[in-house]
Amino acid sequence: MERKNPIEEAKRYLQNAKDILRDKAVKDGNSYTDSKYVKMAGDTAWKGCLIALDAVFHVRESLPKGRRVSVEDYRDRVARKDRKMLTCVVDGYNILHLYMGYDGIKSYPTCKDGIDHAERIIQWCEKCMPKG
Repeated sequence: MERKNPIEEAKRYLQNAKDILRDKAVKDGNSYTDSKYVKMAGDTAWKGCLIALDAVFHVRESLPKGRRVSVEDYRDRVARKDRKMLTCVVDGYNILHLYMGYDGIKSYPTCKDGIDHAERIIQWCEKCMPKG
């Protein structure tokens, strides 16, 4: 089986999240009408961020066997590398995973902000990837 470039895979997840919001969530003015699809989009975008972060930090591989990865594991590693990006990751987690993914917030500006954070996280991870 061919292994995909993790950054390209993360970008694909993000594009899927954008497509879900555009095609399924139905924007009406300054909000979406269907929280089910907002939840799907938030989860999909956050998973894309995790794929990109894993590609840079190999979080899953560095944990003791049987220990589940937590958001704190990602936060710790990002904080050691770039304190400014830490704010973006924390905000991205809050918006994409909690507000969109759990709460299904319908606010268009909030969802757009979450997608923007995901783009910044993935672009930053792409720059951090080892060349070669």
